[in-house]
Amino acid sequence: MNTTYPIKHLNQLRPMLIGFRKENGLTQKEVSQYLGVTQQAYARLESNPASASFERLFRVFSILGIELTLSSIQHSAPITEVKNEYESSPARREKW
Repeated sequence: MNTTYPIKHLNQLRPMLIGFRKENGLTQKEVSQYLGVTQQAYARLESNPASASFERLFRVFSILGIELTLSSIQHSAPITEVKNEYESSPARREKW
């Protein structure tokens, strides 16, 4: 059975990742081994997934059996405000 969990705020990612990991009966160490990183590196990602790159999160989603679906919504703020919020965020390049 497919269940949909809409994520509207980045702070919703952490409990979702933990829940899916535990639902799959996996420890942080086991997930980290699938990713080829240390348990500490995965623990940092899980504690603050909003700081991870999309590519990194997508790898975790794949391991946890999470399918990503994007859908459009009506914005409560004008698109220029939303755009300005993201443009003011510092870009970063991550390696794994």
